[in-house]
Amino acid sequence: MLKEKQPVNIDELLAKAQKPSADAMILHPFYRGKIETALKCTVRDFNDFAIWYTPGVAAPCRAIEENPELVYDYTNKWNTVAVVSDGTRVLGLGDIGPKAGLPVMEGKALLYKYLGGVDAVPIMLDTKDPNKIIETVLMLQPSFGGVNLEDLSQPKCFRILDTLREKAEIPIWHDDQQGTATVTLAGLINALKLVGKKKEDVRITFVGSGASNVACSRLIFGWGVDPTHCMMVDSKGILGPHRKDLEMRRHEYVDKWRLCQTTNGDFRQGGIPEALEGADVVIALSRPGPGTIKPEWVERMNEDAIVFACANPVPEIWPWEALAAGARIVATGRSDFPNQVNNSLGFPGIFRGALDVRARTITDEMCFAAAEALANQIGDRLDDEHLLPTMDEWEVFPREAAAVGMMAQEQGVARLEKSYDELLQHAMDMIGRSRKLTEMMMDEGFIAEAPEQ
Repeated sequence: MLKEKQPVNIDELLAKAQKPSADAMILHPFYRGKIETALKCTVRDFNDFAIWYTPGVAAPCRAIEENPELVYDYTNKWNTVAVVSDGTRVLGLGDIGPKAGLPVMEGKALLYKYLGGVDAVPIMLDTKDPNKIIETVLMLQPSFGGVNLEDLSQPKCFRILDTLREKAEIPIWHDDQQGTATVTLAGLINALKLVGKKKEDVRITFVGSGASNVACSRLIFGWGVDPTHCMMVDSKGILGPHRKDLEMRRHEYVDKWRLCQTTNGDFRQGGIPEALEGADVVIALSRPGPGTIKPEWVERMNEDAIVFACANPVPEIWPWEALAAGARIVATGRSDFPNQVNNSLGFPGIFRGALDVRARTITDEMCFAAAEALANQIGDRLDDEHLLPTMDEWEVFPREAAAVGMMAQEQGVARLEKSYDELLQHAMDMIGRSRKLTEMMMDEGFIAEAPEQ
């Protein structure tokens, strides 16, 4: 439903937007990291060490040697994910290096555990060489049930993901591509419901042509949006067959050159202002703002415009600016504004489902299933300021997991067979355990109370 726009206090909104960064500079050094290793087995006395380590541990080692699949039964591989990055494309900060990227990967591991019940280990690689990254991930496979690639610069991120998905025996997931695309699709599904526009007719402008928007476009076009009605914009302008700079480097920028040939049926040229003319939707995953998208450009969009300004840490345009310029629905990647469209709503549940059926990979169809589960979870609460559930509505993650697990079985990429109800209950148990464990540790003082900011 269309709500009357309320007056806003810009100073208050800006102060609210800046507070998380200020708090982070207090709490990160206070806790000295966000994750740690904890035991999951009993230690009744020191005699138990003979079971968990030598000599007892030799027995499961021999069993796994004879049947390698038993590693999933005798170790925590079944529930462990590596979060791997080289720090070359961290949030909207760019190439800040592996050490500076570690806080983000720790945060990713925190979300995996709290929202998905998945144990995750951040691994920062001190190399930018895609071949070495591929080789390292393949060598890490014995210890992990899956790998989450994160914050890798383009164009190498595409080759790294494609190569690893082809060669690895465990699911390899690039969250900046697949995760962002899944949640963006879920938000788009519900936004189009609200404005009453059909996917076959809608005109979408993608601002930014990096890993996230390339993947968003692939998933959205696979869902049924006509690519000829859509435009992609990079730092040099609208993509199209006129982009000779990309044609000359088509072997390096394979995906961008493909988009030059399949999108922009009007053969439009120019930049963001020209691309937004007559658009129904803008999906921006580009340079952090504010000011990357200007209010007067939003005014050029069609009636009931949908604006997804999802750059982190600051959206390309402030939500209140887009609303004042005539947008009906505005979403960002942040949790402190209405309509968060952020991959944190997807990857914990998606990987939960993939791990629980021991999937060999994560397909686009599994992402479609997760997007539909996420979109449907909002139910009759759907309105202009509530496109998707929030992260604290934790029931969405088990439902995503169950949907993903069922699709993996349907496609023949799962090693285990489980019913929807079995998957849903197991995911609820795992996620509930993680949340209760965190609450207990806070109550008992094992996690120190945060200082007042």
